[in-house]
Amino acid sequence: MPVRAYYETKFRYTEPLPDPDRCPAPLAMRRPTQQMEAFLKSALTASVAACVAALGLTHGVAHAQAYPNKPVRLIVPFAAGGTTDIVARAVSDALGRQLGQPVVVENRGGGGGAIGADALAKSAPDGYTIGIATVSTMATNPATNPKNPYDPLKDFAPITNLVNVPNVLTVNPKVPARNLKEFIALLRAEPGKYSYASAGKGSISHLDGELFKLTTKTDMVHVPYRGSGPALNDTLAGQVSGQFDNLPSSMPHIQAGKLRALAVAAPKRVEGLPDVPTFAEEGMKDNNNMAWYGLVAPAGTPPAIVARLHDAAVKALQDPAAKRRLTESGAYPDGNTPQQFAAQIKRELELRKKIAQEQKITLE
Repeated sequence: MPVRAYYETKFRYTEPLPDPDRCPAPLAMRRPTQQMEAFLKSALTASVAACVAALGLTHGVAHAQAYPNKPVRLIVPFAAGGTTDIVARAVSDALGRQLGQPVVVENRGGGGGAIGADALAKSAPDGYTIGIATVSTMATNPATNPKNPYDPLKDFAPITNLVNVPNVLTVNPKVPARNLKEFIALLRAEPGKYSYASAGKGSISHLDGELFKLTTKTDMVHVPYRGSGPALNDTLAGQVSGQFDNLPSSMPHIQAGKLRALAVAAPKRVEGLPDVPTFAEEGMKDNNNMAWYGLVAPAGTPPAIVARLHDAAVKALQDPAAKRRLTESGAYPDGNTPQQFAAQIKRELELRKKIAQEQKITLE
C-alpha cells in the first residue's frame, strides 16, 4: 500500500503529509501522538529528521548536531593590537579546528568596548556570532555609563573565561621615575603635569587609572583612546606619560626597554619581570586586580550550542601553540564552566559598581 494511503487509512487523517522540502508541517500535526511519531520515523525515512525538527520534537538536538556548518564570527570589542585582540587571535585558530569551521576575528572598537558588545548582544542567537567579554565590557562600562546600551547579565550567554591576565602600570622611559614610589612622589610634586592613556571612557584601564589617583592622592590627566592598541602606541611615542594596561600587549615593549614597568596587578610577581613588584607588595591591595577575557554568545543561544562552544574552547586552550602564545604573553588559561563564568561576571560588575559609586565616576 502506498505511504499516503496507508497513512490516511491508519490515522483517518487527510491533511497533507509533511513535505521534507517545505517544513514546518501542518498545524494539526505539531502535537503528534507517539503512534504518529513512530509511523513518521518508519514511513518517511530520510525526510523524518527535517520534519520532526520542524514539529519541535528534537529541534535542539538536531540543531546542535548540524552546528556549525559555516564560519563563526568572533567579535573583538576593541581595536587590533591590544590584549583583547591578542587573546582572540591566540585561540581563534585552535577554536576553529575544534569546531571544524573557520573562526573569523572581527574588531569592533569604540565606546570602551560598548559598540562591539552591543553588536554582539543584538546578533542572532544561533552560535555563528560570538564575542570576547572583558572586565570593561561586562563590568566597568556598565558600572559607569547610565546609557550603556546592553545589560551584561541579561543580554549574553556566558561560555567560558578563556584567560586571566595581570595588569601593569608602565611609563615612557622619558618619565624621570625609576620605580613606583618615585613616580608617586613625582605626581604629587607636579599635579596635572603627567598623563595616562586608557582604552576609552569606562574601560578597565580608565577605572584602574582613576582608582590609582584616588588611592595615591595624585592627579594625572586622563587621555582616552579607541582601544588599548592606540593608547599603547602613544605611550611608546611619549605622547602620554604612562598607561594602565594588560600585561600581554605591553610585555614585549617592557622587555625591549621601550616601556618601564612600575608595578603589576597579579597574585605574585610575574615570570619574566622578577624585579617588578605587585601593587599588593607596595601596600596597594585595592589596585591588585587581574583582568580576564572570556567567550560569550547572544542571550537565547541554545544550551546545546553553548555546550558545544564551551567544549571546543576548553580544548582550544589546551592546544600547544595557543597555550604557548598565551602563557608567553603573561596570560593564565582558565576554561571554567558557563555557570562559573556567569558568577564571575556578576562579581566583577558588583565590584566595579561599588568603585564607581564611591569615587563618583559617571559617564554621560
